[in-house]
This record gives sequence, C-alpha cells and structure tokens, in this order.
Amino acid sequence: MLGYAGTVLYVDLTTGKTRTEKLTEETAKKYVGGIGLGMKLWLSNSKAGVNPLSPENPLVLALGPVSGTMFPTGGNGHAFISKSPATGGVGEAVSHGTFGAELKRAGYDAIVLTGKAEKPVYLWIDDESIQLLDASNICGKSPPETEDAIKDELGDYYVRVASIGLAGEKQSKIANIINEKTRAAGRTGLGAVMGSKNLKAIAVRGTRDITVAKPDVFMDMVREFHERMKGPAVQKYRTLGTVDNISVTNELMCMPTRNYSASHFEKTENINAEVLNERYVAKIIACNSCAMRCEHEALVREGPYKGSLARMEYDNLWALGPNVGVDKLDAIIRAAELCNYYGLDATSTGVAISFLMDCHEKGLLSHDQLENIDPHFGNGEAVVQLVEKIGKREGIGELLADGVKVAAEKIGKNAAELAQHIKGLEVTGYDLRCLKTAALAAAVSFRGADHNRSGAFALDLRGKVDRLKAERGRGKLVKENEDIFALIDSFIICKNARNTLYNELGDLAKLYSAVTGAEVTPQDLSVAGERINTLAKLINTREGLTRNDDTLPWKVMNQPISDDGPVKGSVVTQDELDLMLDDYYQARGWAVEGIPSKEKLKELGLQEFQNIVEA
Repeated sequence: MLGYAGTVLYVDLTTGKTRTEKLTEETAKKYVGGIGLGMKLWLSNSKAGVNPLSPENPLVLALGPVSGTMFPTGGNGHAFISKSPATGGVGEAVSHGTFGAELKRAGYDAIVLTGKAEKPVYLWIDDESIQLLDASNICGKSPPETEDAIKDELGDYYVRVASIGLAGEKQSKIANIINEKTRAAGRTGLGAVMGSKNLKAIAVRGTRDITVAKPDVFMDMVREFHERMKGPAVQKYRTLGTVDNISVTNELMCMPTRNYSASHFEKTENINAEVLNERYVAKIIACNSCAMRCEHEALVREGPYKGSLARMEYDNLWALGPNVGVDKLDAIIRAAELCNYYGLDATSTGVAISFLMDCHEKGLLSHDQLENIDPHFGNGEAVVQLVEKIGKREGIGELLADGVKVAAEKIGKNAAELAQHIKGLEVTGYDLRCLKTAALAAAVSFRGADHNRSGAFALDLRGKVDRLKAERGRGKLVKENEDIFALIDSFIICKNARNTLYNELGDLAKLYSAVTGAEVTPQDLSVAGERINTLAKLINTREGLTRNDDTLPWKVMNQPISDDGPVKGSVVTQDELDLMLDDYYQARGWAVEGIPSKEKLKELGLQEFQNIVEA
C-alpha cells in the first residue's frame, strides 16, 4: 500500500544497534497508524508490569498514513507512545508541526526505542543512515536551544528536531517532548521516559518523495479541505485561536477556577482572546500542510517579563491563569514560556501549582517548606517562581515535579482531596461537575484526565444533551466520540480540523483509499476506531488498572459548585458515575468490571491478546 513507508525502525540505545522490520499490510490496516500502530508496537515489545522509567520500557514514535502528504493538517503529525510514569497505563501524546512529515520522508512509519544509552545521546536519522551522537554538550539546554545546537552541528537548518528539556532529563513525570521549539507531545510524562533512556533528542532529515495511490482524487480532497478551512468550521482557530474558549467556558460557568474552588473566573475580561490578540499576539504560525494557522505566539512588550514569548492555547492559558486565580497576561505568558523552556506539560504544571496553593491556603504546608514563595491564589509572580522550581526539580519544585498524585502522597493529611487528577494525570480546563458527559469521558479515558481522548465535552457545551444530568445513553455517545478521536489520532489529523470532516467516517474512508489505494468503508474505520480503544484498555488491564481507576477527583464528587447561577450545587455522585460507567461498558460490549470480553476481542481481531483478559 502507498501512504505507508512500509518500515519500522528499531533502535537499541544500550548497544547502539539498529534494525528494520517490514510493516505488514495487515497490521497497517488493522491499526491505521499513529496512536493505534504505536500502542500495538508497544504492547508487542514490552512485558507486563514494566517500570516506566526502566530501560525495558519501549518508547514508540509513530506516524499516520497521510503523514508527509499535502493533506491539510494530516501531513504533519506524530505520536509518542509508552507506559506512562504518571499513570502506570497508556502513555500517549500527539504533536504537529513539521517533524512527522520529515520522518515519513526519511522512510519510516514508526521507531521503537529500547534500552538506555550509557551517556546522553541524540538520535540522528538521515534517510537510511542511523547514528547515535554525543549529546553531552547539549545537556541542560531547553528544547529550542537544543534544536538550534543540533542544526548548527549538523550544518542543516532544515533538519527537524524533537527533544526534551531539563525536566525530562531529571525524569519529571510531567515532562513533555517538544518539536519545532513550541509544539509539544505534552501529556502523560513521556519526556521522563525519553530522559530515562539518556536520549536528549531525535533529529531527522528525509529526502524521499511521498506518493499517493489516487493523485486526482487526493488533490481534489486537498483543494476541498483547504476551502472548508477558510469557512466557519474553523474560524475561531484562524482568528482568535483556542483561547476563545476562555470566554465560552466562563459564560457557561464550567471553567475550573482556583483548583475547583469555583467554576467561574470573575476577571476573565483581563485575559480573554480579544485582549490577548490585541495586545500580545506577535505572529500566527501554521504547521506543515495546514491552511488554518492556529498557533498564536504571544509576546510581552513591557514590564518585568518583557521579551517573554510563548504559544498560547486555551489549555495553558487556563492552567496558568484562572486555574491559579491569575489575571495578568504577562505573568501567564512568562510561565508558559518557562514550561516550554524546561519541557514541562503546562496543563499538569498549572494544576500542580493550583494544588500547592490550595494546600497552602488550607494550612497543609508551612512557610518554611515554601522557601519564601507566597503561593496564594492570584499571585502571578509565585506561579512564575514555581514553574522555575519545578523545571529544575529544586526545593519545593521537587515536591511537584512528579504531579499532584505523588505530591499529595508525600504531604499526607487530606491533601489527596485537593489533588485534581484521574489515574495520576492532572485534569484539564472543563469543570466536570456540571458537564456530565465530559465527566464520564474523563473517567474512562485510557490516558487519564483529558478532554482530548473523546471531545465529548462539546456535547455538553453545545447543548446536545442536558449537561447537568447523568443518564443512560451517555456511554454510547462517549464511545462513538472516542472511536472517532482514536481514528483522528491514528491518521494524525489535527483535532482543530475535526469540524471540517463534515461526514467524519465517510471523509476519512475516502482519504484513506485515495492515499493508500486500499478500499475501506466507513464501517471498516468504525471497527478500527473501536479496536484501537479496546487495545488501549487491554494495555491498561495488563498493567493493573481496573474499574476503580475509572473514577473522578474527590472535589468533583464531594464538593458541589458554590457559584450562584444555573450550575450551583452541581456535583457527580458515585451513583451517577456508576450508572454512566455501566452504560459505557455495555456500549463497548465489555464486562461490568470494564474488561473486554473474549467475544469482543474475537470480533475485533484481537485474539492474540486474549491472555490479558484471562489473567
């Protein structure tokens, strides 16, 4: 089949040896690419119970079938997959930019990294030439600095680089992997996995042409989707960016504020998308093959943080703004820049800081422990100081560097009640107490607390369902959304472009056939999406996660919303969660414990992993 390079590269970092294996057509069609292919390769090359930070834990880098092509947003993505040091289950993070396209042009669909280098190295891929080069001179450097240094050393500005910062080197469980200086494979702590292998960066140069099976059909789709991206479906991404959601969630009173102390931020007018774009945005950047241009780079032009520059999205603006009670954009931008500098997941970092502030205000931490930092809600200077501490894993930052679950265990007392996470992964910017569909989706998400595993929060926000009511039927809705999102992240199309897929499964099936030449139906892809999500559940089951892990933070289930307004008193009770979990497992054809049945595995062609459900 075209679309796929047809090759998986294996790199043993311990010995420095490399080998390649053919990607079979059967595997490609079953798992599509991206997170689907990556999880299959990880599961087939790992042992149950592996320590996430041990040499035996593989780190997989996988591409989609349209990577490297001209298809809008689909030509540029890549995914990292491993066992998450944060959750102990599936670790998975997708990023866009130009790195993925370059790797496909080098001739690879995936890389499986095993072992641990004796000293810091970076992987240099120049088509079929594979080398491990000394990285001792770039240790401690930020991802942007690392990228520049590698390009200078190799003498090629067009080399593409994905790297970790100091947080990854120090194996912080909230560390990420950054490409093109600002693009992050951000969640689940995979920067720590990369750091545990003494792998500072991956640099790639590819010179192969990417061809498609049906050029005329494909180019017609490229033109059509470019036009769709000029229309209303993605207007907010082209203009104000994802930051526009700050106003949307705040007006609906579903934006977690001050570590879930409230669901509405009273100073949103100081940090909304209009203010950001008018006063701070310096440039808007597009990824390879993208017609949207959604990356908004914000620059602080005056004041104590003058010169700070960061890509601003809803997620990092929320996490480092309302979530910690801060309404000063200069401090938020500086904190976001530091997250990028140290290679930290900004969402997890912001939630860790809000957790600390909550602990401080409730008297769980002494002033001596806080090292002259005054972490009360609303103190932007303290946020900036704490990001520095976390990035360096220094002092109070050591407490927070592995996320809120670990921090709460260290503090003891009732700190666990203030730790906003699911499965060990920090929550995102949607108040689950008054978004019941999103609450179910977050609870069952295979990578922990995250809205991006299903996008089901949109059903609540848009009034497609009663967002304050838990009822049967939500399980089917979440399942359907999860399956679509699994496909999007396996094709690796940007989720910001989802609304341009007017006929989601139909558009994807047409695209797959145009690129690969393999005829697939919308139903075939629907099954593939279900297969990928079931595979993720098998991984989590093998690694010891159970129904008890499909739960919600203590505050979501025990502290009703206190803000006056339509959501006052909203909370998710255990009875409501159990009702929705039963409904979800039934929609998936799983047992009441949340384990896929042997019949379901046979139906999805996953019999080779039957031993996991028999254990």
